[in-house]
Amino acid sequence: MIKRSGKELRELFLSYFEQKEHKRFPSFSLIPDDPTLLFTIAGMVPFKPYFLGLKKPEVLRATTSQKCLRTNDIENVGRTSRHHTFFEMLGNFSFGDYFKERAIPWAWEFLTKVIGLDPERMYATIYLDDDEAFEIWNKVVGLPESKIVRMGEKDNFWAAGPIGPCGPCSELIYDQGPAFSCGKPDCFVGCDCDRYLEVWNLVFMQYNRDEEGNLTPLPKKNIDTGMGLERLASIVQGARSDFETDLFLPLIEKVSRLSGVEYAADKRFDTAMRVIADHLRALAFMIADGVLPSNEGRGYVLRRLLRRASRYGRVLGLDRPFLIELMPELLEIMADHYKELVEYRSTIESVINLEEKRFSRTLDQGSALLEEEISRVIRSGSSVLSGETAFTLYDTYGFPLELTEEICQEQGIEVDREEFERCMERQREMARTASKQLASMAKKEVHSTLLAKFGPTKFVGYESDEAESKVLAILKDSREVEEAHEGEEVEILLAETPFYAEKGGQVGDKGWIETSTGKLEVLDTYYYHDVLIAHRVRVKSGYVSADDEAKAKVDLSRRNAIRRHHTSTHIIHEALTRVLGPHIRQAGSYVSPNYLRFDFTHFDAISRDDIVKIEQIANEVIQANIKLNIFETSMEEAKKIGAKAFFDEKYGDRVRVIQIPGYCAELCGGLHVNATGDIGLTKIVKEESIGSGLRRITALAGMAAVSHYQELFDLVEDLTLISGVEAGSLKEKFTDVFQEIKNLKTELQRSNLKLALSQCDKILSQRQIVNGFTLLTGKFEDLDADILRQVGDHLKKGLKKVLLVLGSSFEGKVVLVAMADEDAVRDGIHAGKFINRVAKIVDGGGGGRPNVAQAGGKKVEKLEDALNAVPRILTELLGV
Repeated sequence: MIKRSGKELRELFLSYFEQKEHKRFPSFSLIPDDPTLLFTIAGMVPFKPYFLGLKKPEVLRATTSQKCLRTNDIENVGRTSRHHTFFEMLGNFSFGDYFKERAIPWAWEFLTKVIGLDPERMYATIYLDDDEAFEIWNKVVGLPESKIVRMGEKDNFWAAGPIGPCGPCSELIYDQGPAFSCGKPDCFVGCDCDRYLEVWNLVFMQYNRDEEGNLTPLPKKNIDTGMGLERLASIVQGARSDFETDLFLPLIEKVSRLSGVEYAADKRFDTAMRVIADHLRALAFMIADGVLPSNEGRGYVLRRLLRRASRYGRVLGLDRPFLIELMPELLEIMADHYKELVEYRSTIESVINLEEKRFSRTLDQGSALLEEEISRVIRSGSSVLSGETAFTLYDTYGFPLELTEEICQEQGIEVDREEFERCMERQREMARTASKQLASMAKKEVHSTLLAKFGPTKFVGYESDEAESKVLAILKDSREVEEAHEGEEVEILLAETPFYAEKGGQVGDKGWIETSTGKLEVLDTYYYHDVLIAHRVRVKSGYVSADDEAKAKVDLSRRNAIRRHHTSTHIIHEALTRVLGPHIRQAGSYVSPNYLRFDFTHFDAISRDDIVKIEQIANEVIQANIKLNIFETSMEEAKKIGAKAFFDEKYGDRVRVIQIPGYCAELCGGLHVNATGDIGLTKIVKEESIGSGLRRITALAGMAAVSHYQELFDLVEDLTLISGVEAGSLKEKFTDVFQEIKNLKTELQRSNLKLALSQCDKILSQRQIVNGFTLLTGKFEDLDADILRQVGDHLKKGLKKVLLVLGSSFEGKVVLVAMADEDAVRDGIHAGKFINRVAKIVDGGGGGRPNVAQAGGKKVEKLEDALNAVPRILTELLGV
């Protein structure tokens, strides 16, 4: 066996199956066209509609090296030899073409002849009663019976779900030798250790399972195979784990150089380096495919992985943002096959760097909380940190349990691991419940049945705004019905439709459907399975029946407003790129008849000057009245002319290009104006941040923009009447007015502070000594929190071990401030916790730092009671 690189193995696999008449597809996105999945988790996911019979395949044989992401076992990444988040799955697929008779011999030939694995070390597993596979392995391939292992449904039977296509599978196993064994006397194929390593899984989809569990042979049998490139590389390169292959090791070595920590010298540090290497790969590919940090969905996974990698950097002593320093090594390993890493390198690095910097601050906050909790444990005389606290640190601040335990051990404190696990299990149970709910939703197969029955809806809306059609089906509450009557809301499927279904950010069309017996108002139009168009309608008069002939007519005025906003989106996108730079990339859009939103990657607010430049470019293009060029072509030709592709769209071999000659071109399936002049004008009305490194522009086009200008003109006229000055002098006039108001507020604050300070002698004369602390309370009227803090600073002067609580009624509510000096804090006072207890009496809450905090409340009439309760609350909190 020749030692080969990961790059070579990937190319050998794809070339081998190209020679077997398979079409080589580039890796599909990590974002699947499947609402039941967050990420592409296997090579078969992009082809799932073909396997389920929802779409007709364009080819009968395919092969890919598919980038995949799995998040079900993140905690084990770095601790074992084989767990990963991001990985590449090599696969060959047959859609009703060849079956076991070719899939098995080809797999054997590739591994033993092309790769050179020792046939004497090879085993195969098959399903218990799959005699067909046994015969091929034994008679055709020549594998001895002793090396063909029959296994049960758990290991060797694949199904897409409880019902539907399914079938047995066969795994190719490689014996890595005694050095990889667990040492148990019964260690053999099926053991969890690394000696008998599963290399490749061949799935034979040959049955359909019904609701009773009966298996019926499929008319067309399919092949779906999957082999991890990382695992294959570890065998070929003689590595102890995937992490010692050339797909990971350059990253690990770079981390070692940055941290000064030697790899393979300490298991704890090895885990940290493996996690960082694995997670960086995942982060780069996720961002390249359009995922950005957020607190939900894919963005949450991205954020979690980044934080985990950053945390493990601190384990190695890397207490600064460092992840982007690994990008050159990642590009060297992967960029020749995955060009998106180069194309979006600046975006990848900017997102990672910004998010890592922000997390550093979060990590510091978590450290402060942990130190505070450790101090509390020590003061109470305990030696155990609660598992609930450890879980809060893990879940809220991103602290791994191991890091919490390490810090606690330095203080002689243990962490209640059992309680931590109970908290983790509660969270997992919540996740499982959510997953079951999603699975339950996915079982609603009514639209799949209709798609199989009628096929894709024919869309004629590019050419026309109305069409003669036929009602194929009526659905109410996800059930097919024969009729719908006046007042009912139902879904209608038409044989062909002019109504555009919501997609690519553009809202669905509205309008009317008329039959000989009824009139229906179309309220919305949307897709199922990406090809079946559904119309949500209200029956305005009469009734509608399945099989009725129908006339469908789009609300043309509304559609034209949508067209203007959609073309404006493309124009603004290009203007953003020209003014801000080529890193600008769409992260989402919304196109309606009333306005457009465009989300994009950028890491600073856009200046007013740049907004003006963007608007000017956009409106110059509009005034030039350039005729749009709309055409279909191949993806390859579209790339040659520089057409932009939006990340959240799915593209086939043929793509639709919207070109404004001499200005821009984009792939888009939406509706557009005939010429840019049809837009009239466009106006950006808002620019804002919507997340880390993510900005949003809201803009108006056509009559919506005209109405906006009219409203602004009316506003200016009203202001000139109110102020008594001309429009050109409004800015100067209002600047003077606001400065005068500011001066008056400052003067009022001075007066209020002077009045409040005059009461300090009285407050000092009424101070109390409670459990060794000097306690001051004071009640005021019409003072805000800032003045109360200034009064508190004055009162503290010359006092030791002091705690003060000041309250005031202000604008109909209660304002509370608590302050403590260093001596009081050292002896256990925490102003933030203290003020929160006091605030509950006035129906409020608050918090802050140990030395200064503030709170608010609703019940002004309870302020006196709250201040009188301060001595009691102090005694309770001190536990005296």
